Amino acid sequence: MVPLENYLVLSAIVFSLGVYGVLARRHAVLVLMSVELMLNAVALNFVAFAAYLDPDRITGAIFAVFVITVAAAEVGLGLAIIIRLFRIRDTSNVDEVAILKW
Repeated sequence: MVPLENYLVLSAIVFSLGVYGVLARRHAVLVLMSVELMLNAVALNFVAFAAYLDPDRITGAIFAVFVITVAAAEVGLGLAIIIRLFRIRDTSNVDEVAILKW
């Protein structure tokens, strides 16, 4: 059995890559992909802790499915907003888009 620390290190690396992508990228689709990386790291943590603490139950997998569902809804809404802003402004650069400000 693989130690829990290996999964936690992998999850921390994936989450860190997602944070770097959110902070460093300017293209809105790449920012959404980075948020997806962070959510996948969280789902990996749920499954790893559930398998380590109580391997007979599937609670971690259930939480991971909820995280994946929320991620899918977030991508759907995010892409709809990005497409709408691209049609209005002809750019998907998050620095240039100030149309949502009141």
